[in-house]
Amino acid sequence: MKHVVLLLSCQDRPGIVAGVTGWVAKIGGNITDAQQHTDHHDGMFFQRVKFTPPDGSSIDDLAERFRSVAGELNLSYQFCTLPYRPRTALLTSRHLHCLSDVLSRVHLGDLALDVKFVASNHDDGREICEMYGHQFRHLPTENADSRAKHEADLLRLLDSRQLDLVILARYMLVLSKQIVEPWSGRMINIHHSFLPSFVGANPYRQAHDRGVKIIGATAHYVSEVLDEGPIVAQGVVQVSHRDDVAALTRRGRDLETTVLASAIRAHLEHRVLVFGNRTIVFD
Repeated sequence: MKHVVLLLSCQDRPGIVAGVTGWVAKIGGNITDAQQHTDHHDGMFFQRVKFTPPDGSSIDDLAERFRSVAGELNLSYQFCTLPYRPRTALLTSRHLHCLSDVLSRVHLGDLALDVKFVASNHDDGREICEMYGHQFRHLPTENADSRAKHEADLLRLLDSRQLDLVILARYMLVLSKQIVEPWSGRMINIHHSFLPSFVGANPYRQAHDRGVKIIGATAHYVSEVLDEGPIVAQGVVQVSHRDDVAALTRRGRDLETTVLASAIRAHLEHRVLVFGNRTIVFD
């Protein structure tokens, strides 16, 4: 590991920054970036500290050495390593623009993902996956019986690959609690709407019928409640009455790709700290 990232949160109080930075200096580390945020409404303090560790250090060793400082300041914390290349699965359906964009960025080195497989309830994405040299798994869902089998097969697949991250690249099926629960904070979804507005499967039709002047896209961590997980990234684009549903959909898809990539990058760089059902995303 070249760098270590320390993410922490606690009730705001004097001495937190001095305690953390002093500890890094004491162990022989060198801070290369530090950001913090105080939420005055909740009285909470959040911080991200990136530093080069002393030679021979491990994450477990650093966590053990930090334990006394964390106890004194009553911190919730985690240590992460950089660079980070998580073992990743992508799930998709028939709309392939987000899948294609993510695989292209991985191929070009823009997103450091170790893609272990792509799974879909349709076979449409096979050609794109094979073009980039990734395994494609077709798990069909033609009826209620195959829907149950799809979920059972998907659950076994996710459990068998020692994954770190799951990305829903326009995967248009609702996942059960059994699948979602183990992936809290490690499953990113792109929703084709500026949540919390226009939830569900047809947001561009809803946006058109409502006559909105902006449309958006939202990337969030998946939770057990549909479309209500902690938001990681959002984007908007201005539209007008001249844009029909097809135009809104086309412009929205362009936005979805950039918002999803932004959320994945923030996750890979350990810039996201989840607090309740919201996030602090450091620059």
